[in-house]
Amino acid sequence: MKITGWIVYNGYLKGNKFLDYTEWLQVAASKKGVFTKVWKNNELLSYLTSQKLEIIEANNQLPDFVIFADKDIYLANQLELIGIKVYNSADSIRVSDDKILTYQALASKNLPIPNTIIAPKMFINDSEIDHSVCESAIKVLGLPMILKEAFGSFGEQVYLVHSRDDLEQTVLSIQDKPFIFQEFIGSSYGKDIRLHVVGDQVVAGMVRTASDDFRANITAGGTMQAYQPSTTEVDIAVAATKAINADFAGVDLLFGADNQPIICEINSNAHIRNMYECTGVNVADDIVDYIIGKQTS
Repeated sequence: MKITGWIVYNGYLKGNKFLDYTEWLQVAASKKGVFTKVWKNNELLSYLTSQKLEIIEANNQLPDFVIFADKDIYLANQLELIGIKVYNSADSIRVSDDKILTYQALASKNLPIPNTIIAPKMFINDSEIDHSVCESAIKVLGLPMILKEAFGSFGEQVYLVHSRDDLEQTVLSIQDKPFIFQEFIGSSYGKDIRLHVVGDQVVAGMVRTASDDFRANITAGGTMQAYQPSTTEVDIAVAATKAINADFAGVDLLFGADNQPIICEINSNAHIRNMYECTGVNVADDIVDYIIGKQTS
């Protein structure tokens, strides 16, 4: 059966990181005889009327599936509403993109996460902070502590605070955004595991290490080394991916006490070049094989 696909990325982002990801996917699809077309999200306009939903694009030839390498969940949802299978789904991207929703999904499945407190919602950035909330966070989580904005990538919008003053100053600067207070996993300072999950399998893994930062992201200057995960780490990574209903994801694990894995976050659009350069595994091939299997089953 001949199938065709679109690969969608964000047309407003600077740099070639996301375009590079889509090109890897397109090459992998071509090797399997699957024709795909790459689109920027701003080239696909969602059109709504009382009678129909549709996509305004150049030739109006809709695909059998879409690989959605973006966070434009409204576009992803529109594609689903008109009957196109989207990988990952709009809802899984929505949950993955929001760290608060991610941790709630993981906690609901009793998966290992750092102890976390969700900051109450504010509508404006006030010059005052709620000291009682900060006091509760310190009492429950202790210091040092991590603060994370709900939305952010590449280790950005994540803050390590060491004192009450640091905590209150950070809260003051971000309190009009959704964020969490979180237990600091000191045993994993500057080190984590990235596992790529596709379907029910971990297809590649690496350890990331930073020499002078509590975050281990490669974009923040970390180094990487191929890693063979334990059965427990594989099971947790696959369960985490299923918890947000993703077809594939990059799952980051921290080293807890006695090296017990703790889930740091899940990325529904994890980049794959670094993993290939580290391990020689082209995750794009696994993603395309998985989608072909789903589309033809």
